[in-house]
Amino acid sequence: MRGSRTRPDESLVRVTSLESTSVDARRRRAFAPLRRRDYRLLIAAVALSLFASGMWTVVMVFQVLALADSPTALSAIAACFSGGLIAFALVGGVAADRLSKRAILVTVEAASLVAVVAVAALGTTGTLSLWHMAVVSVVLGAGVAFFFPAYSAYLPSVLPADELLAANGLEGALRPTLQQAFGPAVAGMVVGAFVPAAGAVVVAVAHAAAMVLLLRARSRAIAVPSAPEERTNVLADLREGVAFAVRTPWLLWTLLFACLMVLVVMGPIEVLLPFLVRDNFADGERAFGLLLTAFGVGGALGSLAVTAGRMPRRYLTVMVLCWGLGSVPFAVLGYTSSFWVMATALFVVGFTDGAGMVIWGTLLQRRVPGELLGRVSSLDFFVSLALMPVSVALAGPLATVVPVPVIFAVAGTVPLVLALVALSVGRMPADEIAHPLDVVERVA
Repeated sequence: MRGSRTRPDESLVRVTSLESTSVDARRRRAFAPLRRRDYRLLIAAVALSLFASGMWTVVMVFQVLALADSPTALSAIAACFSGGLIAFALVGGVAADRLSKRAILVTVEAASLVAVVAVAALGTTGTLSLWHMAVVSVVLGAGVAFFFPAYSAYLPSVLPADELLAANGLEGALRPTLQQAFGPAVAGMVVGAFVPAAGAVVVAVAHAAAMVLLLRARSRAIAVPSAPEERTNVLADLREGVAFAVRTPWLLWTLLFACLMVLVVMGPIEVLLPFLVRDNFADGERAFGLLLTAFGVGGALGSLAVTAGRMPRRYLTVMVLCWGLGSVPFAVLGYTSSFWVMATALFVVGFTDGAGMVIWGTLLQRRVPGELLGRVSSLDFFVSLALMPVSVALAGPLATVVPVPVIFAVAGTVPLVLALVALSVGRMPADEIAHPLDVVERVA
């Protein structure tokens, strides 16, 4: 009985110690990749590349407007970037599987550096023309098509498998922070204070620094399959990647689900949401910017939330439902005039989207054979883009015959139906049990 007076306190100490240990373990898992020199170099280069991309979005707009104050000209230059991206999306994956992945990353940064330096030089001397901007936009779009499949395929050679989830979460948090927020903000200040060419100089410096960091990075020695004696052509390599996707149910149905979800969701968000915000709020431009910020912050926090944990036991189910259930808040956008309700809805969508993307990136790196990872990553990239222009093109005309609230209701509910179909037809619950990825993660 004498010891009973101290047991509650001892129990409290033990519980507190366990909670502290759990928090410490989550923190160690989240930042474990940063303890590796080569990953620090790689993620710093990716951060600089994302920052440069975010800056270029603003620099390009104001440089084109300085040359020709025309929406048509701006649309044409933006289309050149998208054209370069889509045209080389699949080729970039083949290159990642055939060539040195680090060499591709370095080459992309070098090409981007040369292109942006040309804009800065020509803009400073007053000899820049729209066709120069068109060529540079194609080069930068193609660079993105080569960069990210190579990065996705390169990462497993830099980090062990149990640190990929954390690395994908860190990259997922950097993307909205640097590409969608900080980069454009810095570009706006630089261009506003000087001229668009000055912004191009800062973008060029970021690409140069990224290239230097990539040159210093190394990969781990890992076992790779023996190269086939007979060298195949690009089309044969593409067919091999597509064939792998088609005969892998979880991969095929995730790609189909993502493609259809983009068709349903992107048009309303890209085309109809700005009009909805303008009609509901006096300061529509500011409100729209803040709503996009809420989405970006949600994406960053969702990525970090997954980073601190382990791969879910039901990773396919969690991932697909993150996207399906996470889209439900879209349905409220057309039925509310409250800024905070809209911001909360977009924050939730961003959070679940970011969390799902981290699981998806890690899943590809863990379950797709290394010799196919570049092609599968680029196929994912291509599928995500393929129906986006169609969705954007249909949204405006559709809004003339269907009430906008109904369109947003469809955008919020159809992805959940698609998610349930993908889980069922792709036999994902059985597959994730047969191929567990929730191994005990070590922190070296």
